[in-house]
Amino acid sequence: MLSYEVICCSCRKKFRVYEGTRQYKQFKGNKNSVFCCEDCNHNIRLDASQLPTT
Repeated sequence: MLSYEVICCSCRKKFRVYEGTRQYKQFKGNKNSVFCCEDCNHNIRLDASQLPTT
């Protein structure tokens, strides 16, 4: 299985994107794009869902 090692834009840790995933396809299309690891992506989604609506 093919994979690439990328750096998380939030925590700056290295993580792998594996063939067949959405992030892998994005990486293949544009290697300069921004990526978040699973933990940071989950935390961002939780924070966004807890924002008060006005």
